[in-house]
Amino acid sequence: MIERREREGPLMKNSPQSLLISRIITTVIIGVLIGCIIVFFFPNDFFVSQSITSIRHLPVAVPKTQENSAECESSDRVNMLKSEFVALLSDKNAELKKQLREMTERLRLAEQGKDHIASVKEEKAGPFGTVKAIRTSPNVAPDESVNPRLAKILEKIAVKREIIVTLANSNVKEILEVWFTNIKRVGIPNYLVVALDDEIAKFCESNKVPFYQRDPDNGFDTVGKMVNGAAVSTLKFHILREFLQLGYSVLLSDIDIVYLQNPFDHLYRDSDVESMSDGHDNMTAYGYNDVFDDPGMGWSSGVYTRRIFVYNCGFFYIRPTIPSIELLDRVAARLSKEKAWDQVVFNEELFYPSHPGYDGLHASKRTMDIYLFMNSRVLFRTVRNDANLSKLKPVIIHLNYHRDKLRRMKAIVEYYVNGNQDALKPFPDGTPR
Repeated sequence: MIERREREGPLMKNSPQSLLISRIITTVIIGVLIGCIIVFFFPNDFFVSQSITSIRHLPVAVPKTQENSAECESSDRVNMLKSEFVALLSDKNAELKKQLREMTERLRLAEQGKDHIASVKEEKAGPFGTVKAIRTSPNVAPDESVNPRLAKILEKIAVKREIIVTLANSNVKEILEVWFTNIKRVGIPNYLVVALDDEIAKFCESNKVPFYQRDPDNGFDTVGKMVNGAAVSTLKFHILREFLQLGYSVLLSDIDIVYLQNPFDHLYRDSDVESMSDGHDNMTAYGYNDVFDDPGMGWSSGVYTRRIFVYNCGFFYIRPTIPSIELLDRVAARLSKEKAWDQVVFNEELFYPSHPGYDGLHASKRTMDIYLFMNSRVLFRTVRNDANLSKLKPVIIHLNYHRDKLRRMKAIVEYYVNGNQDALKPFPDGTPR
């Protein structure tokens, strides 16, 4: 009998009666929890209602006016508590929604790398010669809270979330006029001048040139008014960050550039950074082998190195990606601590590989066609002296190799726009020292 009861014991636990008991217990627990929640959120309302009910049942004669007054006061108290509770819930709800958005965005950005790695691992390699790696980083989620005023400007001006941006102060007014005059002539609608002082803002406004002026900032304003172009150029890495955070691709442009075609028609958009080169031919612009010779090594005296002329940080297209923003942060951080040329730092951060003690930037890059996106050395040393190359029409010409910029810019307009074949002849190849 004892053995039988022991065997029946476990079965009794699953009998209909035991299930019914467990349901009742569960219901009671839920009821208690709900009661606790109601008391927690409506403590005054709950007890006031109970007290009012008990008072109404007391066999005491209360004047009618006094009873009505008590009821009104309790009703007002209840309504006030309810409104306070609703306001509290609304504020908490808004705060929770904000936290949820932030956490969701962080999770999305964190998962981007994981998803990319997972997709690469799971993908099977195709036939020989058909395999291509992923080159294009995903865009960041636009965050208009970074700069709502700039966001409204870009929404009106940008085309397909792309825009040409330049920085200018009153020291370069004449060159700036040539810059935007040719942009207008080509018919490029999506461009913006970041005005670094009030005078240039008024100048843009009088010429119907779209401009943006930052809120007053002593640090930025002091540097922005300097004659030194190198000092001003360091600001662009700080300012560009906001454009990228807002979700816009930027074609950063110095003002010493003549526009002959719409550059957006000639971009590949397959990299984080797409930049013009300071190279003067295919080898220097796109890379070449350079042999380092060490005779003391005998048989292995010749060591092959790979060289490439630097990217020009006065004209480059940058997409709103995490690697692009990291590039701007790295360059801006170094320039704030080091006395260095921004173009040197820009290229070091783009090209230095990871090595012991240093994590390199994982940003994809593309070199622009040097005969479409032309520097002034290519024009004055090579193109103007070549019968075939001189027939080509560049997209832009950057006067980065010469100091007499304004004269040469006007001559370029005469040559390519007005058809004056002799316009470039008076100039020497380089700028006299």
